[in-house]
Parts: sequence; C-alpha cells; structure tokens
Amino acid sequence: MMSKQSGLDFSTVIASTVHDMKNSLAMLMQAHSQWQARLQDQQHHAPEQVVIEHEFAHLNGMLVQLLGLYKLGINQLPMLPDYHDLDDFIGGLLAGYEGILVSRDIVARFEIDQAAPLGFFDRELVGSVVSNIINNATRYAGHALLVTVREEGEMLVISINDDGTGFPAKMIEQQDQYVQGIEHSTASTGLGLYFAARIAALHERNGVQGRIEIANGGALGGGLFRMYLP
Repeated sequence: MMSKQSGLDFSTVIASTVHDMKNSLAMLMQAHSQWQARLQDQQHHAPEQVVIEHEFAHLNGMLVQLLGLYKLGINQLPMLPDYHDLDDFIGGLLAGYEGILVSRDIVARFEIDQAAPLGFFDRELVGSVVSNIINNATRYAGHALLVTVREEGEMLVISINDDGTGFPAKMIEQQDQYVQGIEHSTASTGLGLYFAARIAALHERNGVQGRIEIANGGALGGGLFRMYLP
C-alpha cells in the first residue's frame, strides 16, 4: 500500500506543469519570431500576426501569474523593491502593446505626476500586474486607454482607465472577494485581481500595506483599476 508521504502534492504538480508550459511557450514564441523575420515587410503587421503576438503575451502573463501565486502560497516569491523612473516604467509597458493598440484603433497615453517622477516597488511584480491590466483593457476598451501615476497622501497610485463598458456591477460590489468563480458574461475568474491584490499587499511601509481597487468612471468613463503602493 502506498504511503501518503510518497504521493505528490497537487499544487507542486501544477506548478511544475506550468513551468514546463512556460518554457514551451517561450520556444514557440522564439520560433514564431524567427519565422516572422523571413516574411515580406507587408506581412509583418497583418491582423493575424498582431493577434498571435497578443495572445502569446496573454498566455505568458497568465503562466507568470500562476507561478507567482504558487510561490506566494509557499512564501518563496522574492521581493526586490527599488526606485524606478515612472516614465520609463509605464512607457515601456505600453510599448509592448503598440501593435495590438494600433490594430484595434485604441489611442493609449500616460500621465505621470511631476511631483512623483520615481516610484519605489518591485519592478517585475508590479510590472506583471500593470501589464495584465493593460492587456485586459485592450480587450474591452472602445478607442482610448489612459494610464496615470500620482501621489495620494503617502501612497503611489497607478491607475488604468479605458472607455469601454466597465466592470460588471457584481464584480465591483464583491471586489473584496476576488476569486469569485467564472463570470460567464466576461469569462473572468478573478484570479488576475487576486494576484494583483496579493502583489500590492506585499509592498508595505510603516505598517501600511498596498491595495487595489476597481470601479467604473474616471476620465474615460469605463473600467478603472487602481493600485496603491506605500
């Protein structure tokens, strides 16, 4: 009879599988990039190419989040906060979505409060959160996307706003319970927001933890995501 100790922990199996999937996706992305380099110039920005690249980025982002959640669960997610130039940080993230923004006729811009040119946070972790929110916004935006960064009290606030239909009312009402099961109207599981909330909370200063909020409205009238970092 097999002992309990000889069995594999399911979360470890999933994490190992996700890691292998991430490696396979990286090889697929590399092969696609090499193949694309041999295409004629007019084919480089074909709608199908933009969709493929966007979905590659979306899949990679989801796998990064799953691995991050596993490491959070076993307290092995490294935190490496430092000071970062916010223009460079936000501009670089938006540049990664230039193709899909152009193909969907979305004008994206960002505004950085001149009183807060630098932010103190883990660039990789916060970047993965902001990138995921931008990715979602490109799916639901009409024609505009706005990223703003400002200081509010002792907090640095990163906001992503679009001109789409916004978050479902139920999602906003229950935003303190981010893992809600699949929302059929949006195909959302809430895991992205759960990951964002956990990453924000890892940032702590003087007993104050970071947090996130979702709402509708803002300058563009659609979905509004805010990340507060102390």
